[in-house]
Amino acid sequence: MPGAEERASTGEPVVSDGAPTLPGMSAQAPVTATAGASALEVLQRVFGFESFRGRQAEVVDAVVAGGDAVVLMPTGAGKSLCYQVPALVRRGTGLVVSPLIALMHDQVDALRAVGVRAEFLNSTQSVAERQEVERALLAGEVDLVYIAPERLSNDSVRGLLDRVAAGPGISVFAIDEAHCVSQWGHDFRPDYLALADLVDRWPGVPTMALTATATEATHRELTARLHLENATHVVASFDRPNIQYRIVPKDDPKQQLLKLIRDEHKGDAGIVYALSRNSVEQTATWLAEHGVDAIPYHAGLDARVRAANQSRFLRDDGVVVVATIAFGMGIDKPDVRFVAHIDVPKSVEGYYQETGRAGRDGLPSTAWLAYGLQDVVQQRRFIDQSVGDAAHKRKQTANLEAMLALCETVGCRRRQLLAYFNQPTDQDCGNCDTCLNPVETWDGSVAAQKLLSTIVRLKRERNQQYGAGQIIDILRGKRTPRIEQHQHDQLSVFGVGADISERGWRSVLRQLIAQGVVQVADEYGTLGLGALGPAVLKGEQPVRLRHDLERAASGAGAKRAKPVAADLDEGAAALFEQLRAWRADQAKDQGVPAYVVFGDATLRALATERPRTETALAGISGIGAAKLERYGEDVLAILAG
Repeated sequence: MPGAEERASTGEPVVSDGAPTLPGMSAQAPVTATAGASALEVLQRVFGFESFRGRQAEVVDAVVAGGDAVVLMPTGAGKSLCYQVPALVRRGTGLVVSPLIALMHDQVDALRAVGVRAEFLNSTQSVAERQEVERALLAGEVDLVYIAPERLSNDSVRGLLDRVAAGPGISVFAIDEAHCVSQWGHDFRPDYLALADLVDRWPGVPTMALTATATEATHRELTARLHLENATHVVASFDRPNIQYRIVPKDDPKQQLLKLIRDEHKGDAGIVYALSRNSVEQTATWLAEHGVDAIPYHAGLDARVRAANQSRFLRDDGVVVVATIAFGMGIDKPDVRFVAHIDVPKSVEGYYQETGRAGRDGLPSTAWLAYGLQDVVQQRRFIDQSVGDAAHKRKQTANLEAMLALCETVGCRRRQLLAYFNQPTDQDCGNCDTCLNPVETWDGSVAAQKLLSTIVRLKRERNQQYGAGQIIDILRGKRTPRIEQHQHDQLSVFGVGADISERGWRSVLRQLIAQGVVQVADEYGTLGLGALGPAVLKGEQPVRLRHDLERAASGAGAKRAKPVAADLDEGAAALFEQLRAWRADQAKDQGVPAYVVFGDATLRALATERPRTETALAGISGIGAAKLERYGEDVLAILAG
């Protein structure tokens, strides 16, 4: 059997995603009673995990004892269990604030699937449905209730919860996705600001703020806004060692993406992020035309189409969703095997949160990003054109510069990512592209001076500023109609960079912009000298560049993430596929995602350990009492062959 750490809760989908409402099971008829049970007993009996993972136990113990907690844990670390277990151990109903109305039904059904009495209150319910939930709450028949933040501003809802607090009791007040309270965060939600009024409303009720990502600034702000300075603060490691981070020079991003999917993730579920709605539509269509089961998702789609596409992604195996950042928060599908970006994200925090949707089950997964010169120019232009004061633009610029530094680093990407979240490490990860295929650097000082001289001479001698294309043509000595029209072939710098290819110069320019040697001068993308430009031009500041001039833009040659069953022996691999086929049939019959039946990690453990008895089956991570009762006989029959 796997060790306790391996079998600990890994954030497998017992809570956060779609799940069946099992026949004969209702919120009033829990499979597993938890009254008087310890936190560990609840974890084992209800959720099927042998032990807590990482710092979960620290959080649970503090909250069960009545204390407040601020919890920063990466996606996949099992932060939902940090409030679910205390809610089942303590007297009363756990109140969970969630911003994701579209997913509340899934969250509640998933809890019911493991025998927990769960409900939700949001604007999608009829009057009769809300009244029934309110009756159950006042009767003490609900273990956890999910509620949208905007409803907590309603006086009648607050009054209802006051009556619950005075009667059956409120066990825990949990604020999920708590980074939404921070105006520094990228998912700021004004409704979250009103939650501060509720923190002290029910004395004796522990308050929890939980998020899967936050910088120190966001952490400080959400702590202050929610009055949780005296809480237990738990910041878990943000390392996701099962994710292989890869960033490649952008060449033909659609072809590069297709190669990634065909070569490494054929038939896998994945998320592709693009910057614009138009790019989302075009990419999804193109992938579908080339045999990938791809669907689009963005805020401009009809609400019914968005809901249908989200449902397909959650419920069908092997679907690839192409989306803007409007898609993702709360989509905790554990078997997403890759997250790809075909445009550079605006910040490291956004990048981390988006890539964190891969591999929640702890199995090997890929985070892949293609970025190029135009991405850098475009993002700089967006900042210049954005609405906001100087401080806001400085913050956006700092975010982008940190993201570009991650893209351009020659060192371990994971080390740089963790350092951004103030979790420095001295160890290289061995599972990112720069570790697996070390990057060579070269002295780019002369190349930089040639490029800067071209920018300066155009400005000084012709009073002209141009974008990347014209400057590179001048450097390479390319006589285009526009070059000849403006007599740029008469400039002394014409052709001085003929030894470097066009793609090579784009790499040089991209890196110089990222380093602050060159800047995007205006909304038209014309180029000027950056803060370090004069010193580089005078030879006072050396320039080191990544040697990706001829580096394979597709990422070819990179060591790939292993398939889920790659390290299983022949017999175990065959059994794993049998279990997957059985799981697919079960999921289809119930109309739920396959991973709600069992996650891939549980199937791997079953195929490897091959338990022969119900007792042994109960020892497999992810199999609690409800799932043992429902699926045990079928699984044992398959394992017996």
